[in-house]
Amino acid sequence: MAMGYNSCTAACVGFVLLLVFNQSYLGNAADQGQGLGASFIFGDSLVDAGNNNYLPTLSKANMVPNGIDFKASGGKPTGRFTNGRTIGDIVGEELGQPNYALPYLSPNATGKALLVGVNYASGGAGILNATGRIFINRVGMDIQVDFFNQTRKQIGKVLGPSQAKEYIMKRSIFSITVGANDFLNNYLLPVLSIGTRISQSPDAFIDDLISHFRVQLTRLYQLDARKFVIGSIGPIGCIPYQKTINQLNPDQCVELPNKLALQYNGRLKGLLAELNENLPGSTFVYANVYDLVMDVITNYEKYGFTTASVACCGNGGQYAGIIPCGPQSSLCNDRLMHVFWDPYHPSDAANLILAKKLLDGDTKIIYPMNLRQLRDHGLG
Repeated sequence: MAMGYNSCTAACVGFVLLLVFNQSYLGNAADQGQGLGASFIFGDSLVDAGNNNYLPTLSKANMVPNGIDFKASGGKPTGRFTNGRTIGDIVGEELGQPNYALPYLSPNATGKALLVGVNYASGGAGILNATGRIFINRVGMDIQVDFFNQTRKQIGKVLGPSQAKEYIMKRSIFSITVGANDFLNNYLLPVLSIGTRISQSPDAFIDDLISHFRVQLTRLYQLDARKFVIGSIGPIGCIPYQKTINQLNPDQCVELPNKLALQYNGRLKGLLAELNENLPGSTFVYANVYDLVMDVITNYEKYGFTTASVACCGNGGQYAGIIPCGPQSSLCNDRLMHVFWDPYHPSDAANLILAKKLLDGDTKIIYPMNLRQLRDHGLG
C-alpha cells in the first residue's frame, strides 16, 4: 500500500484546469469575460476530484483526514488527494466558476451539469496504459479521452449541434496534468518495471510517452477542443516519499527522477509547438510546473512555510514519507506551514500559490499566455 498510494503526484504540481464559458449559461458574467463556466480536467491524482472513489483501486483518498480543510464538503473526504482544494479547484474559483467540475464517474455528471465542467482525472493514471498497474485499477489518459467523447455527445444533445460546437471550440479550456506516474509508477518502479528499463533507454521511453501523448491531444482536437493548458512534470525527486526512501537531507532531492522529468519537459515543449503549428485554430499553453514547484520548495520560508520536506499527513522515516495519508497517520498541527500534504501531493496552501502564478504569471512560468489570458483568448 505504501507504493500503492503513490498516485502520481509528485509532479507535485500540477495544476491545471479548463475553463469553459457559455454566455447563455452564465449570462452577463460570460459576456464580460469574467465568468468561468465549465472545467474539463484530465490527469492524475494531482487533480483527481473523486473518480477513484468509484473504482476498485489501491489509489484512493476518500478517507479521513483527506479533505479536512475542504469547505465545500464540510471537511469530509471527497477523493481529492490533499487537505483542501486542488489547483484546478482554485483556478476555477478565481475565474468565477459557480461549482467545481464533477467527477465523470459520479452519477450526477449528466445533462446540464456537464456545462459546469467535468473532471476525468484518476489517481495513478498516466499517458501509457501500463502505468499505475500497481494500483490494480485507474483511468489512464486513453480512457479519459474516451470518456470526453461521451461527454461531447451529451453536450451536443443538451445545446444542439451548432451551439455545442461553438461552446467546446471557443469557450472551453482543456487542462491536462499527467506524466509523473509514467516515471514514478512505471519506468522507475522497482521490480514491476524492470523489464521496461532493460528494454528501453530513457530516450526511447520518453519517445514512447511523447508519441502516445501526441495521439491523445490530437484526438481531443478532433473532438473540437481548441484551448489547452498542459502542465510539465514537476520535480518528482523532491517529494517526501523520494527523500525518505533515499535517506536524504531536507535540502536534497533525488537526481535521476528530476533529470528524467526535465528531459521529458523539453520534449513536451517541442510537442506543443508542433501541435500549435499543425492543428489550425489550436492554442496549446505550456505550464512550467517544474520551475514553479522547485521555487516553492527551495524558497519555502519566503512563501510562509516551515518545511518543504516533511509531509503533514503520513508515517515512516524522517519526513513521514513512506505510508500514505489515512486514519492511522500522524497529522501535523500547522497545515498551512507544510508545502506537502502527504508523501506525494502538495497542500491546499501550496496549491493556492501555484494556482495564482498560473493564473497571472509571466511567460517564464506559463507560455505563451497565462490562464486569465487563455480564458479570454479568441473571444473578441
